[in-house]
Amino acid sequence: MTRSEGAGRAATPTIVGPAAPEPARARRRARIAGLALAAGVALAAFDAGAAEVALPPFYEGIARLAATGRLGEVVASEAVATRIPNARAWRIAYVSSDLLDRPTIATGLVIAPEGDAPPEGRPIMSWAHGTTGTAQNCGPSQEWDPAQPLNEYFLIGGTSSTDFGVPAANEFIAAGYVLVATDYQGLGGGGTHQYAISQTQARDAIDAIRAVGSMGLSGAGRKAAIYGWSQGGGAALSAASSPDYIARTGTAFDGIDLVGFVALAPQDVAAMAPPGPLDDAASAKMLAGLTTAFTDNVFDFTHFSMNMWATAATFPGLKLTEMFTADGASAIDEIFSKKCMHPASDTLNFNFGSDFKTLLNPAPTNQRAWVEAILKGSVQPIVPIAPVIIYWGTKDTTNPPVMGEKYRDQMCKIGGNVTRVQLPGEQSHFTTPGASQPLYVPWIADRFAGKALPNGCDPG
Repeated sequence: MTRSEGAGRAATPTIVGPAAPEPARARRRARIAGLALAAGVALAAFDAGAAEVALPPFYEGIARLAATGRLGEVVASEAVATRIPNARAWRIAYVSSDLLDRPTIATGLVIAPEGDAPPEGRPIMSWAHGTTGTAQNCGPSQEWDPAQPLNEYFLIGGTSSTDFGVPAANEFIAAGYVLVATDYQGLGGGGTHQYAISQTQARDAIDAIRAVGSMGLSGAGRKAAIYGWSQGGGAALSAASSPDYIARTGTAFDGIDLVGFVALAPQDVAAMAPPGPLDDAASAKMLAGLTTAFTDNVFDFTHFSMNMWATAATFPGLKLTEMFTADGASAIDEIFSKKCMHPASDTLNFNFGSDFKTLLNPAPTNQRAWVEAILKGSVQPIVPIAPVIIYWGTKDTTNPPVMGEKYRDQMCKIGGNVTRVQLPGEQSHFTTPGASQPLYVPWIADRFAGKALPNGCDPG
């Protein structure tokens, strides 16, 4: 959680590879092109609720696919132009799964250096984006020019109604890395987006690495790192504590080696859980605290209600009317199935103004089940498999920095290596990505190089 149909049947997506491959690359690119839908990805019966908005043709077809295949298997791709020097790019759709092991299709963006990978292979950087919304048309890869550095809605110079792009893309391509930026499931690949359920977003980021490897773009390279911001920061933390999922075999690209995790202003609701047994009283207290913390204004309320909407859709046994009034549940379901983050916030503001809290159920029910679901979807208390670094700003009022502080304390107690870095100046949630970039780029390079790293949990 952060505090920030088509009318006709779409054509089947096709694989579109880069034009005119040189002979040295022909076999690899033929393998990429061979990942056609005819190879075993069946068209599913169309769920009208899966795509209630107009989508670009590539995504219209994908939203109708059954999620069958190996984790990380690319079921469709489409070449896109990029102005990043010496780079090429594709939109992709690949097989993933949610935290309940239900298969899904996620979409995303791949950016790779031109030419063949060196003998030792290329490292893979997996980007997990911040909040963009919950409707099918909210995936960042759907932008007209997605293969570029991070382009933020709130910052001067932003060119879109959403955040899109890949931070440090130019620097990482120049360093010889392959980049992949998942949209997450439900943001163009059908199904309902499990917003801020970081266990699912972590799997999307991990399977995106497998997708790149299966395309042959990393060559012999299996080293990878995950970096994410806000919602994606939570995904990075969850991925760090997902050793069993990372180690799965029988995927489209086994044996990936995660060497580090970078979390920019991350969310971690589990870190805010009260100590002791989770009884009814503790559940009610935690849920009341989360509700209060994330309903200061309509913008925060949008994030909160999106997460509740997604949680109810993800976990059997939960009903939206347990957290919202009947009218409130109806309104947010209508809004979040059709609109992305900023239009959704504006819609709530226009229709309800300062009365947006009247959409909440004044006497929420089934609270223990809700808290159990929220915690199950958040970062798990498992020691991170590789070093984690968190960057935060003192003016972040969107994701309270105390979340990262509590996360570090918890992980240090069980043997993790977690560092927290306060950014210079007065950085907000939205200036954190830019302010942290000069710091995390060399940190990641050192992880790929295998350099020793002091334990961030040590005092001093």
